[in-house]
Amino acid sequence: MKLIKLDAIDSTNDFLKDLSNQQNLDNFTVVSTKSQTNGKGQMGAKWVSEPHKNLIMSLMVIDFIDSVDDVFQLNVLAALSVFSTLEMYNLPNLKIKWPNDIMSDSYKIGGILIENTLKSNGKINSIIGIGLNVNQIDFENLPKASSMAKISGNEFDIDQLLIDIVNAIKTNFFDFKTNYNHHHKNYVRQLFKIDIPMPFANKQGEKFMGIIKNVNQKGFLEVLLEDDSIKLFDLKEIQMLY
Repeated sequence: MKLIKLDAIDSTNDFLKDLSNQQNLDNFTVVSTKSQTNGKGQMGAKWVSEPHKNLIMSLMVIDFIDSVDDVFQLNVLAALSVFSTLEMYNLPNLKIKWPNDIMSDSYKIGGILIENTLKSNGKINSIIGIGLNVNQIDFENLPKASSMAKISGNEFDIDQLLIDIVNAIKTNFFDFKTNYNHHHKNYVRQLFKIDIPMPFANKQGEKFMGIIKNVNQKGFLEVLLEDDSIKLFDLKEIQMLY
């Protein structure tokens, strides 16, 4: 594993993307930083992190995805790898909030952003950006956010956590190629609020009740509605209200 450590950067995903355009990178090249000034989350949201307190990293993954139809497989790989690592750290009530937020005790402690680039030779390179709240305690104006330290009462070694997550991704990388259906079922089992009636809002802001039943192979959320129909939702089409 090649690890590039930075004191501060606007975005580890952008840094790794620019670096890959300048040179050929080894698979599983990692960039981490102690402070990120322009962190990105899903759908253009910003990922705000207190300097020196949290894990901020991006990982280059080469030749995992064979086509754009397989993009969600990498999402499952990343989410389960972080999830299984945190299980070793004894975080309580861990869940994955679709598509790839990491929850503990119904608080968000981590997020994953995956960006894919189609190369001129037809291959797809992917960058997995991971932000994990580790030792930060203050989450003013973020009532749904927490951290490993705040939930557990313990401080953690951020460098060791990075190594553990990368090792989990590398281990799962090869198993996913031959055993993806098993991992996809495990991902669904770990979903936050699965099989529990709860309110949602659509992109027009209209609220409705539903029950999460599944995430299909393409990454669409399957929700059972009050009329007993199943409707598929993409990421930008639905918001969980919890």
